[in-house]
Amino acid sequence: MARKQSDYLAGLLADEAPAPAESQAIPLVVEDDPSPAPHIAGPARASNRAGLSLLGRENALARAASGEVRQVTQLLINPARVRLWAGNARIQERLSVEAVQDLIDSILAEGGQKVPVVVRHVSGDPDYDYEVIAGTRRHFAISWLRANSYPEMKLLAQVADLDDEAAFRLADIENRARKDVSDIERARNYAAALEAHYGGKAVRMAERLKLSKGWLSKMLKAATIPDAVLSAFSDLSELTLNPAYALASALDDHNRAQAIVAEAGAIATSNAAASAIASPPLAGAVVLKRLMDASSAPRVRVADTRIEIAGQFGRPILAVKSVTRQGVTLHLPTGGGASDEQLQKALQTVLETLRQNGVSLA
Repeated sequence: MARKQSDYLAGLLADEAPAPAESQAIPLVVEDDPSPAPHIAGPARASNRAGLSLLGRENALARAASGEVRQVTQLLINPARVRLWAGNARIQERLSVEAVQDLIDSILAEGGQKVPVVVRHVSGDPDYDYEVIAGTRRHFAISWLRANSYPEMKLLAQVADLDDEAAFRLADIENRARKDVSDIERARNYAAALEAHYGGKAVRMAERLKLSKGWLSKMLKAATIPDAVLSAFSDLSELTLNPAYALASALDDHNRAQAIVAEAGAIATSNAAASAIASPPLAGAVVLKRLMDASSAPRVRVADTRIEIAGQFGRPILAVKSVTRQGVTLHLPTGGGASDEQLQKALQTVLETLRQNGVSLA
């Protein structure tokens, strides 16, 4: 994977400044607290290896000086001196220990970070020396490990000299291969980059990123979905491009958009209520169907609050079907698998949620 990252980085840099056809990147690893070199038994072997190592280094430096190869510098640095690039696609508020636990476990199992993040120098900021272009999760994981029993951990970083547009293209290439960056996050990142780097010209952007114009158009459309609607999805990765495009298109109708936003608010409230009793949120497919089925027909209600709480098997155990001036209609589905205690907690959560939404039951 590290090799692949080096390949695409070299490719992007070559696109900015063409190099000889047979050039290659030489990683130069610089540690701010290097460990002693391993001992090699036997004076003859040590002498031979030292000679070969010196000769190889001299040859490498000579080739770099001639312009035949391009040097790539790697550093071990304190992540606290590294800020996040403003052009990053990932929604930082959704980045948590739980979201990167697999990466934290992998770093610990492998004895350290193996794939470097890509950073660039910053100036004029006394608090930071670099900013992360690609590798936000790795930066988060190392920062967390340093704060939690592993203060010696350092961030392995590959330093690149990139302008904002080149940095965006590099980050985009890495994000395409990552399943943990949702289509919505990428879509919003594209929309911001369209104005920032390409003067609002989608055709130019598609050419630079080597993307289909039709596919990019869909992404830019999906980026228009407002936060009020996205809040209905507990996991944004469940909203993929084609359904997101259909949802964004449905929001073009003003009356329908109002109904969708209202439905999204009800779903978000329901998910929050479920979370309060450690129940799973509604699945993305269910959320999407409810949003797309939202009707713009007027409803006479005291509050637009519909709550559905799922049990330990993911099936509904209690739902609020309607809230009118006459009262609240509850539904207890059969086959939910909930115990009496779980039902009591669910009912208490529903009552508290109704009161918070202005429904008086006194």
